[in-house]
Amino acid sequence: MNLSSIQQTGLEGIQRGLQGIEKSASEIVKAGVTDGASGSTSFIEPIVELKLYERSIEASAKVVKVADEVLGTLLDTMA
Repeated sequence: MNLSSIQQTGLEGIQRGLQGIEKSASEIVKAGVTDGASGSTSFIEPIVELKLYERSIEASAKVVKVADEVLGTLLDTMA
């Protein structure tokens, strides 16, 4: 696996995480609108998923950062 594919994997992870956050946020809003009067807790699972997507984005960003640092180190070594 080369550095560009590692960076691409990290970027794809960030994109998937952002899509998941949008989905979870939408589910939270829907739960608030449909269940707000009844006091239902159907928004708890999307909130937990929201946190998981946040962690996923953080991990993917670290992958991109490390790949960038490795590339920088390789370039410095070759110069």
